[in-house]
Amino acid sequence: MSAAPGAEAILAVTSLSHDGRGVAHRDGKTLFIQGALPGERVSVRKLRRKRSYDEAELDQVLEKSADRATPRCAHFGVCGGCSLQHVDPAAQLRFKQQHLLEELRRIGRVEPGEVMEALTAPPWQYRRRARLGARFVPRKEKVVVGFRERAAPLVADLKRCEILCEPFDTLIAPLSELLTGLSIRAHIPQVEIAGADNAAALVLRILQEPTAADLDSLRAFALRHAVQLHLQPGGIESVRPLAEYPPLLYRLDEFAIEIEFRPTDFVQINPVLNSRMVSRALSLLAASTHDRVLELFCGLGNFTLPLARSAAHVLGVEGDPGLLERARCNAQRNGIANVELHAANLEAIDADLPWTRRAYDRVLLDPPRVGARGALSLIAQSGAQRVVYISCHPGSLARDAGILVHELGFNLRSVGVMDMFPHTSHVESVAVFGR
Repeated sequence: MSAAPGAEAILAVTSLSHDGRGVAHRDGKTLFIQGALPGERVSVRKLRRKRSYDEAELDQVLEKSADRATPRCAHFGVCGGCSLQHVDPAAQLRFKQQHLLEELRRIGRVEPGEVMEALTAPPWQYRRRARLGARFVPRKEKVVVGFRERAAPLVADLKRCEILCEPFDTLIAPLSELLTGLSIRAHIPQVEIAGADNAAALVLRILQEPTAADLDSLRAFALRHAVQLHLQPGGIESVRPLAEYPPLLYRLDEFAIEIEFRPTDFVQINPVLNSRMVSRALSLLAASTHDRVLELFCGLGNFTLPLARSAAHVLGVEGDPGLLERARCNAQRNGIANVELHAANLEAIDADLPWTRRAYDRVLLDPPRVGARGALSLIAQSGAQRVVYISCHPGSLARDAGILVHELGFNLRSVGVMDMFPHTSHVESVAVFGR
């Protein structure tokens, strides 16, 4: 097969970049090709030359990889919500594991004693939290709703989404129709979704107050589609419901735990994977009825409360006061009394806080993308013999692993990827450290 007219080069793809683009080499420079896979020969077009690398668009696949899959979504390639639907799910996991191990070697200069089997869940209709853009487009005479486009700072005009959980997967087109009919259609830049075990919620970011007719339309939509509707005119504290709604809840059935949350709270986006992740983390931590456990970045209690079922005492620390207060309420809701919760800045922990001077047998942490550099010395001083680190960014995990191993006396016993975000290049992982 020959390249199509207008193609600028035929290249061999050697690997995938961290964001899922194919990597080739041309004229001594690295070339990134969106949609190309390792082992393929491809023709490319629209070469864009940069100082240290080049970029190109895929024209044709001349020799196809066995890892190539047919994307399920009609919007794949335009929508920026997914980048790997063209890759077989098993190959996605291999790519993520390879990326994790490469970052540990390159940044942290560490090797795990064991690589655990990847933790997985169904790869479609999994996402219960998302932030969608909304924009009124006069030439289309409608409000488009969706993730940002992959190659432009525009909102992708979606009809449905294959990774959003029910009912949000099929609610995008009706939502677009609703917003288009409002008087404030040009003043709604964002829609947040939050799926719970007992309800589905939408939060509309509004830059102008709705009219009485708008409110009638919003309430009718909420009733017709059985969703909660909330309005957000300002910051998070300004979110208000359009009616009296029951609280959002999710369950961790293995531990008989029920967690209440607000529609803008951080919760793990993949409920099935989250349940399996909590189970694996607690198994790896192996806390007994004699152990005192320190949990950092505890949030709403996603790990804290299940831990309390098996440990003697759990002390959870969180930087967000609102999440911490709801964690306390969740402990009460579940009848858990052996949990102690504290607020603290975990990027720069005050060593004079009383809880920092206690001894702990185990530590579990689940930091944001920036990692936990500010908490590593405390972990070392805690006396804990085992640390379980949940990570949402391989680079920050690798940096922190290097410090724990080379400076603070730990060894990296095992790591494994957890596929929290199928069809994206996002890598969630778990690492176990011992003395």
